Amino acid sequence: MAMRAWQDADDVPTLACEGEHWACGELCVAGIDEVGRGAWAGPVVAAVVVLPADPAIAGDLGGVRDSKAVPPPERARLAALIRDRALAATVGTAPAVLVDRAGLLPATAHAMNAALAALERAPDHVLVDGLHMRGLVCPHTPIVRGDACCLSIAAASIVAKVTRDRWMADLDSIYPGYGFAGHKGYGTPAHRAALCRLGPCPVHRLSYAPVAAIVAQSWV
Repeated sequence: MAMRAWQDADDVPTLACEGEHWACGELCVAGIDEVGRGAWAGPVVAAVVVLPADPAIAGDLGGVRDSKAVPPPERARLAALIRDRALAATVGTAPAVLVDRAGLLPATAHAMNAALAALERAPDHVLVDGLHMRGLVCPHTPIVRGDACCLSIAAASIVAKVTRDRWMADLDSIYPGYGFAGHKGYGTPAHRAALCRLGPCPVHRLSYAPVAAIVAQSWV
């Protein structure tokens, strides 16, 4: 499927891409996005959101944006709203051990396929943020900057982000000292310092170069 690039001057997600599929009779259109690919620790989390084939949903979800552009308290509110108004909202994960064993892109496809498998009905079409995703089980169209301009993808980005952030807060209590609740597993100076001090824990991605370098130094 050809890659699409939708752009909106104000980065307000629209239903333009979904509408094209609805007009062709594909009424079950899913948006999918992931978070956590660049993190040093924790899972990759993908979310799928299927919106009603009704232009009015854009008004109901008027505050939805790319999750990176929304403050955490507002993200939490919007995630609850999305789950209430969407036809379906599911998540799938790829743990750190799978990222290490299979590689980042296959692990991301695994998380996306797990989220798709959790749907009660397979979508007619999937809109994916970014580039073509090899190994995705459903027909899909990659959309450059999809989380900024496609409403169902933006909604999926919020659901994925809120879900992963909560899980990282839970991991903070299981593996104290790393600060997971704060940096969410990403490579901050505080995370680096904790990793140097404590060494890796079971949710660290040992295949990532910065983590591997710190682990190697600790063995010298």
